[in-house]
Amino acid sequence: MTDLLFTEKDLVTSLKDYIKAEESKLEQVKQWAEKLDALTATATQDPEGFLGHPVNAFKLMKRLNTEWGEVEDLVLKDMSDGFISNLTIQRQYFPNDEDQTGAAKALLRLQDTYQLDTQTISSGDLPGATTSLSFKSTLTAEDCFELGKIAYSEADYYHTELWMAQALKQLDEGEESSAEIVTVLDYLSYSVYQQGELERALEHTKRLLSVDPEHQRALGNLKYFDYQLAKQKKAEKEQSAKEESKKEQEKMTEAGYLPEKRKYEQLCRGQGIKMTPRRQSRLFCRYYDNNRHPLYTIGPVKQEDEWDRPRIIRYHEIITEKEMEKVKELAKPRLRRATVHDPQTGKLTTAQYRVSKSAWLAAYEHPVVDRLNQRIEDITGLDVKTAEELQKDEPDAFKELGTGNRIATWLFYMSDVTAGGATVFPDIGAAVKPMKGTAVFWYNLFASGEGDYSTRHAACPVLLGNKWVSNKWIHERGQEFRRPCGLKEKD
Repeated sequence: MTDLLFTEKDLVTSLKDYIKAEESKLEQVKQWAEKLDALTATATQDPEGFLGHPVNAFKLMKRLNTEWGEVEDLVLKDMSDGFISNLTIQRQYFPNDEDQTGAAKALLRLQDTYQLDTQTISSGDLPGATTSLSFKSTLTAEDCFELGKIAYSEADYYHTELWMAQALKQLDEGEESSAEIVTVLDYLSYSVYQQGELERALEHTKRLLSVDPEHQRALGNLKYFDYQLAKQKKAEKEQSAKEESKKEQEKMTEAGYLPEKRKYEQLCRGQGIKMTPRRQSRLFCRYYDNNRHPLYTIGPVKQEDEWDRPRIIRYHEIITEKEMEKVKELAKPRLRRATVHDPQTGKLTTAQYRVSKSAWLAAYEHPVVDRLNQRIEDITGLDVKTAEELQKDEPDAFKELGTGNRIATWLFYMSDVTAGGATVFPDIGAAVKPMKGTAVFWYNLFASGEGDYSTRHAACPVLLGNKWVSNKWIHERGQEFRRPCGLKEKD
């Protein structure tokens, strides 16, 4: 019987260990709940403002896709059926791996477009953000590691290096994290090697082995990098003269030619704008009544020249606050990820570089939409009956509509943007900034019907804030007598 006493004693010890483990588990859940309670209380006061900070958007995706799963595993041990059933029901609305990857890539795109270093993004000190910004958020070492892993999965070794280096920096500064320094160094050394920097790859590998001397992959890489480095140095001596002349040629090429993507990114940063003081002096503001239109003879609209060639015009105070709110109210339930035409399949599909959401509103759906359409027609003098209203899923939407090409674009800005979000025209070096309550207008075609390729444009990613716009694409059909064809190709 004495043996049973010791068995029972052992069971009591095991029971106490279980209680300690359960208390520890509950304490972890409590800390998580308190942290998220404070965060969501702040976030739900102004959801759009909170999600306007790209780090908040990424961390929301990461929490829902990854961290809530960890909480689920923790609570499952306690058989908390109520919580698990609720979580199971809500999970259908959670983002998935693709969404989390998309949020990460959006951060990387912002990083490249606005030339932000990893420390700026990690600290949340984005350009345009005030020091008192209540939605400021920072990235942990584990967050930085996750961004690096996503870049690595896409074979993007440049961004892998940047974010693994940032994770390593924060770990070296003493930040507690689930990201292990050995794993970070492993990714870092390989990403640096893939970019051809053998010496730095070797340095990171040696540091990794100083932390974990038995790391098998690092031991193999050490020998391989040593061999490749010796081979590289030998080859460099033989090709140094050739490389020098090649570099000079590359510099000349770079100076004379700027790829369109770089022009786009420069304009998004406010650089490379080609408006000279002399041309600027010819741009004016005026009151405009569209040749004494009955509606605007007494109350003309405020018109401002944004650009001269091609002519881009901004109309101020052209849409009211109530109208903007009604358009947003109508659009929100129907917002869907914007699509692009896939030239290979001929179908519309989503693209990683286009992450905006769109909805299409017809004039008959609400008097406000009808009133805005009529306002555009009255001011531009163009017939909007053949303008686009509904999104078409056909690869050749213009042909399906039978209304010709887009002759002009009218763009309402329905929000101010703290940083980023400009509409840029890379061919002419123009950048048009969003201004709430205004609209910009330009012709996409010459009067002859030929395309004006200088009006090719793109939207810059929003760095801080939210951007609401409303497009009206006006088509050729119906404009025959309103904008007669010119005698020359570029009339």
